[in-house]
Amino acid sequence: MGNCIPVSPGVLEGENSLDLLDILGNFSYDNSNMTFLDYDAAPCHNEYCPLFQRVAPTFLAITSAAATLGTGALLVALAKRPYAWSWPQSRALVAQLAVGMGLFAAVLLPVAVGIRWGWRVGAGLCSLTHLLWHWSLFAQGLLVGSSSCSTTWCRWDPRSRRLAVALWAWALLLATPVALASGTVASPNTSCIRRSVDVLSPAYLLHLTLCLCLFLLLPAVLLVATVAVPRLRAAWQPAIGASWLFFGLWVPYGVGLAVDFLLQARLLQPSCGTFEHFDYVLGLSEGLGVLHCCLGPVVLIATRLGHRGVGGSC
Repeated sequence: MGNCIPVSPGVLEGENSLDLLDILGNFSYDNSNMTFLDYDAAPCHNEYCPLFQRVAPTFLAITSAAATLGTGALLVALAKRPYAWSWPQSRALVAQLAVGMGLFAAVLLPVAVGIRWGWRVGAGLCSLTHLLWHWSLFAQGLLVGSSSCSTTWCRWDPRSRRLAVALWAWALLLATPVALASGTVASPNTSCIRRSVDVLSPAYLLHLTLCLCLFLLLPAVLLVATVAVPRLRAAWQPAIGASWLFFGLWVPYGVGLAVDFLLQARLLQPSCGTFEHFDYVLGLSEGLGVLHCCLGPVVLIATRLGHRGVGGSC
């Protein structure tokens, strides 16, 4: 999950207290163009990292277990009643979504262990973990997007098989920048973090741009297209909304990533309140997105049971 490393340089007051004016370079200017720090300012306290290290491992482990059970149940339902899955929740689409959610769930456990006891298996496996995490996300986003504007997944034929190979390969390519931006840091225990490079480095900027396209631009374009294009509007069915759960849970994190970049790049001047509370907002929004892997199978199964025998035709 999110980066949680001490901010430096900073004026420490206790284990988790930082002088925000020193961190942000909030200087007072006089006519002689000299600068000085206001050392009488009250320090701002950010307690997010200790809370994150206590809560995140348990949350991720429970989510991983629930997602594994849910994905297993979804795959069993697909295998036992293959012809019960009709458009828009066709078997070809749902099976690939299950693979994506299963892959995401599998990555959660090593991430949880790394947060609890420190990352001890090297920077290479750290980058691989983030690569698999985002490969799953990009694949699921592309699957939901393609199913919203095409009926290719109605059947598993040579055309849909070629599309599946291209989609998963494209998703892997889109996830590659995070492998270049991620790495390990010692703070004081070794941690595996998503961004171990400068916020303006090309690898991170490319990764951030692709994430914002996935979490914000793609759902916005699909929503506008569904409303504006008569063919897509006529083909809309309530069951399609089940697949959109992915976007619904990740959109807040996309907004958080954009704001985080503006703060880190000093394009927005943060206040003391922002310093104290924004990490909680970003962490909670990412946690909400993580829940897609355990809520997705449940919603897909429930929607199919609720629309038994009412599936559309291609």
